[in-house]
Amino acid sequence: MTTLVSKLRQSTAAAVLALTAATVAGEAFAKDLTITVWAGGSNDSDAYRWEAIEMAADILEREAAILGEDLNITVESKGQFGNWQEFKQAVTLAAEAGTAPNIVVTSHLDIAPWSEAGYIVPVEEYLDIDAWPLNDIYPNIMEIAAFDDVQWGLPQDAESRPFFFWKDTLKKIGYSDEDIAAIPARVEAGEYTLQNVLEDAKKAVDMGVVEEGYGFYPRVSNGPDYAQFYQSFGGELLDPDSGKLVLDKKAMEEFYQFFVDAVDAGITRKNHLGTDWGQWYNEVANGKAAIWHGGTWHYGRYAQEGNEDFWNTIEFSLIPAGTENGRANTITHPLVYLITDNADDEAEEIAANLVKIASEPRLNTLHAIKSNHLGISRQQSNIELYSNNRWADEATDRLLAHANSQPNHVNYGAYSEALFKGLEAAWTGTKTPAEAVAEVEVQMKATLGDELIVR
Repeated sequence: MTTLVSKLRQSTAAAVLALTAATVAGEAFAKDLTITVWAGGSNDSDAYRWEAIEMAADILEREAAILGEDLNITVESKGQFGNWQEFKQAVTLAAEAGTAPNIVVTSHLDIAPWSEAGYIVPVEEYLDIDAWPLNDIYPNIMEIAAFDDVQWGLPQDAESRPFFFWKDTLKKIGYSDEDIAAIPARVEAGEYTLQNVLEDAKKAVDMGVVEEGYGFYPRVSNGPDYAQFYQSFGGELLDPDSGKLVLDKKAMEEFYQFFVDAVDAGITRKNHLGTDWGQWYNEVANGKAAIWHGGTWHYGRYAQEGNEDFWNTIEFSLIPAGTENGRANTITHPLVYLITDNADDEAEEIAANLVKIASEPRLNTLHAIKSNHLGISRQQSNIELYSNNRWADEATDRLLAHANSQPNHVNYGAYSEALFKGLEAAWTGTKTPAEAVAEVEVQMKATLGDELIVR
């Protein structure tokens, strides 16, 4: 008997004709299915990571009912795991035991190791990537959920990691309102660079507008943000032809030197790394720092810290270029929907179609606006909830088209750790930038072997 489940990969029209014929012939179909969803790095504001799956299940059940089928999908979800390490360990252990959830919401960086371990299956086996709504997802965001020319997952959300400027501080060092409004375009054009950041931050400190160490106030721990600065100086993370990771020693040394210069100029503290995140958020949200960098989701956090007037107090842009060999850029680190390898192929197919429905513009917009993330598809700009939200609208226009990502490579975690370890050594004065890069090269060669290109 032909059913909705067996026809999900075919066109809607063909499925309707076949299933209507089956119904008229008096055939009955009933299916009860439980789909489990685990979401890492989530809190109450991110509830649509699993609630969208529940909504998708309701839609799929209603479609089945119209076709005369009784499809009952129970969605069981879990979004509290303590931290990312605990979440990933839980998924790994469950996969090894054959009890993994059907759908996992996780970092795109898990695609490479989990696909090679056999924990997940490609969504392209079940979905038409070239059909709506998937063909409406931004190509640069869709690519982030692929690995080795295979579409393993679908982007669950998007974000970006911009530079922020405290407007009142810029005014006090000589900027007009027009000058401040022009910064994003000047950054994008390469006219306002990281050298200008050092100069403006130094003015703010020397004039006493901000305290020493608060001219430029970076994030306080490792994260995708720091790879942006490497790119600002022309560094590449991945060689597109070979698929190997890249260590550009000149770009890495210039990246490290920028932070050393910031410390030497008194605009960034030597002991800044390790600052409490709560303290950091409160300080940048309320104007204690002149210039800093963070994520698009910070928009909501700044309001929590008491800044209820973002647009009159803060300007934002891409990360500026470091030199003429670099570029203004931003890294997006979207979470993705992945389908785990399951003994029940039918469950895999249902799960894949649930994440496809959850990716539709209106459903994804609920998550984007509630959690201060960005949308994944073009048509979300036509959803009033999205287009009427100034932050989502302007951040999408200003940042998302320029966003790239950390590479889906099995060994990228080791690369990222080595990059940050070298930065920390140079930042704190333990080593010179050149010495730090030399140590990074040794460590990366030992860890990555033939998977590393050194330039």
